[in-house]
Amino acid sequence: MTTSGTVLLTDHAWPDDSVERAVVEAAGLTLVTGPADPAPAAAIEALVREHRPDAVLTCWAPVTADAIAASPDLKIVARLGVGLDNIAVDAATERGVWVTNVPDYCVEEVSDHAVGMVLAWARGLAVFDRDVRAGQWRPAAAKLRRVSTLTCGIVGYGRIGRATAGKLAAFGCHVLAHDPYAPADASGVQLTTLDDLLDRSDAVILHAPLTEATHHLIGAKELARMRPGSILVNVSRGGLVDTGALVDALAAGRPAAAGLDVLESEPDVPAELLEQPGVLVTPHIAFSSTASVEELRRRAAEEVVRVLSGDLPAQPRNEPRGVRP
Repeated sequence: MTTSGTVLLTDHAWPDDSVERAVVEAAGLTLVTGPADPAPAAAIEALVREHRPDAVLTCWAPVTADAIAASPDLKIVARLGVGLDNIAVDAATERGVWVTNVPDYCVEEVSDHAVGMVLAWARGLAVFDRDVRAGQWRPAAAKLRRVSTLTCGIVGYGRIGRATAGKLAAFGCHVLAHDPYAPADASGVQLTTLDDLLDRSDAVILHAPLTEATHHLIGAKELARMRPGSILVNVSRGGLVDTGALVDALAAGRPAAAGLDVLESEPDVPAELLEQPGVLVTPHIAFSSTASVEELRRRAAEEVVRVLSGDLPAQPRNEPRGVRP
């Protein structure tokens, strides 16, 4: 068992640090908690220099190369989430520091959210709810879709993409998928190119990670390929979509709607998006349920304890220099 060491929790998207603290302190470690809201890179670097932690737990705050270099005894940076775009993974690898995440804690929640957005669009739930609240009762204006006739294209066919595909297939949808690293067990969907998927889909759903290669994966050219009246759903990372290009495309009706849980400018929401009646926006909550958040916090903290106890991480995302598996 670990008997000493410091763990820095840089930020947290929940009211307190009780779950992380319980796991960390039960192992004899000390937890230091930063501000709940993610601080800028310079503030995180200052926290690391001050506390010289053996481990960093981070939610959204940037853990830069300078932050990683500022603690000579650092052994692990554990992400409270899936994506690693706020962590300098290459710098950690060079310094012999593990980087981990919790890749499968919210598969059901994110896939549910994506399907929910498709259903809300197909059945006009958000649009007509707004109408009724505004004092309008216009059933004759409804131009709704039979869900079982939809072709749905999933960009990114990992754990969450596969879960979304299965749920849409249960509604009778025809499902396309695009992924350069598609698994061998892609039964029940038709694998295709991104261009073909955009051309044929009534609903395009993004489940891809944000990397240099996928930044603005959906821009003006890709949006122009989408079918008139279609919907773009993004429950992954805001940077996958060129927001300016999306605003222009929505004004032109191609696509006609967007379901967005993430934005590249979040928490700021462009007014031009909100002016579009076919846009449904939620505040980056697709991952969230009481069960998923509890699981995330516990498993990320347990990963830190595991590494500081001398064991290998359960979910390594890198191969640190000088550290033998």
